[in-house]
Amino acid sequence: MTQPCSFGATPLESGVTRFCLWAPSALAGLALEVEGHPPIRLRPDADGYVQADVDCPPGARYHYRLDSGAAVPDPASRLQDGDVHGDSIVVAPDAYPWRNPDWTGRPWEESVLYETHVGLEGGFAGLEARLPELSALGVTLVELMPIADFPGPRNWGYDGVLPYAPDTAYGTPDELKRLIDTAHGLGMGVMLDVVYNHFGPDGNYLPGYAAPFFRRDIRTPWGDAIDFRQAAVSKFFKDNAVYWLTEYRFDGLRLDAVHAIAGAEWLHELAAEVRSRVPSARRVHLVVENDDNRASLLWGDYDAQWNDDAHHVLHHLLTGETQGYYADYADQPAQALARCLAEGWLYQGQVSRYRGGQPRGEPSGALPPTAFVLFLQNHDQTGNRALGERLAALVESPGRLRAAVALQLLAPQIPLIFMGEERGSRAPFLYFTSHADPALAHAVREGRRREFSRFASFSGAGVASRLPDPNDPATYEASRPGAGEDAQAWMRDYAALLQLRARLIAPRLAGAASLGASAMGGHAVFARWELADGARLSVYANLGPQRQQVPAPLLPGADPRAALLFESRDGGCDGLVRGGLGGDTTVWLLEEPA
Repeated sequence: MTQPCSFGATPLESGVTRFCLWAPSALAGLALEVEGHPPIRLRPDADGYVQADVDCPPGARYHYRLDSGAAVPDPASRLQDGDVHGDSIVVAPDAYPWRNPDWTGRPWEESVLYETHVGLEGGFAGLEARLPELSALGVTLVELMPIADFPGPRNWGYDGVLPYAPDTAYGTPDELKRLIDTAHGLGMGVMLDVVYNHFGPDGNYLPGYAAPFFRRDIRTPWGDAIDFRQAAVSKFFKDNAVYWLTEYRFDGLRLDAVHAIAGAEWLHELAAEVRSRVPSARRVHLVVENDDNRASLLWGDYDAQWNDDAHHVLHHLLTGETQGYYADYADQPAQALARCLAEGWLYQGQVSRYRGGQPRGEPSGALPPTAFVLFLQNHDQTGNRALGERLAALVESPGRLRAAVALQLLAPQIPLIFMGEERGSRAPFLYFTSHADPALAHAVREGRRREFSRFASFSGAGVASRLPDPNDPATYEASRPGAGEDAQAWMRDYAALLQLRARLIAPRLAGAASLGASAMGGHAVFARWELADGARLSVYANLGPQRQQVPAPLLPGADPRAALLFESRDGGCDGLVRGGLGGDTTVWLLEEPA
């Protein structure tokens, strides 16, 4: 081969299907076995690739046979016959008849993200049925938790092992395309969460024929690090990103835990590859989760990063929790929140006690507000809790939670809503799996118990009985969000706030800049931004129970009631007139340009 072939099984115009695999560790016994054909012996070329053209149509089942005798799926399988250990299926990439082929996406500044788990929504078809409701709420970009094929019928998605194959537990490839197509018809985009930092513990056969895919000198929490220095490995994931964005027409990707990718320069290469291979007329958004707070990724390569710092300080203010990483946000939390509102991150190079005194982060104050995704909850921050409690169950004061929601949804950072919070759901969101191997299921269960036994609330002999078993189907069923008792009131609040955002804030966000932020006491903040047309957006938020005096320099010169945009509690703006802000209250002002 003069150049690397496209990974997986690719139907060609000639009627044959081209199979391509990177198998540098395979010996003479490697074979491709396609139904209806005798085994085809394969030998890797000098670069480790094998290729074969076979007269077989879309729908044909196939696998690779190793010299050990094991039958393994294609690591770039587009569809599996059953589960991750079964046969792969040839898929025609262009068979779906798109109804909205001219959709080019929406500007990032208009984004209102809705993170959801497809399985808990009833699969691709079930989520498609919910799209009109989400559109009416004000959601513009639905974010799917990972759908890459995982072992069994239930999984968070972060145990996937076949990154090109949508899991059949959620439906067919055409049902996924119809979900995206329907969203586009409603003026909404769809983003996919992808995991490029590790493979799951069950069903990853790559070490058996592509040992250089991993490096032995760097360990991650999931095992040996993926070796992005290898050209084939780099291509495998770059092609995967382009595949989801072009064949399925996703509107963006959220890259999970990129701090666990060894060799940060690859992230810049990936962004450049996507930008060069996806038509420039399309608005495609790239977002990272990155515990390293690397601002350098957000200057042109990536649109935004999940703002964990803002979440952590808000969570502390709402719940008072100081365990784990929340300890880093317990000192002067109002000052910390003010910095997050004005500059994006709290940690911009200073040391973190939770991380053993190591410095963390890069300066982020020069980045636009829209470079940060702001959330009160998400799959990580809820599901990684021992009991998966949501804020509706943790925050004692409903008014305080409503004040925080008002702060989040109108702030110039990009808001993310986690499935169910718009309905005030009190159902937990737990960590769940469906491992068929009893030993693996036991190891996962015991690992969770060891992890949480370090926390005071779970110490003692009863810790095991209190933690839900991730492999128990009841754990999965308990995670369906449902609706809280006051669901209609919550949905009215969310819709009202998002309508204000869409009408008065989002159109002015391109070019918006912070004018600074200040703490007011221990639980309250003031922040102000200048929007693109010169309008000034101000927020006064008090997430404590006591009335807070507002310093005179922070009060507008004219009657603030004339500029009132929203108040989470009646009379909040009247309090500003008198120089104070009531407890559990957020007030937004919008001063139009002269």
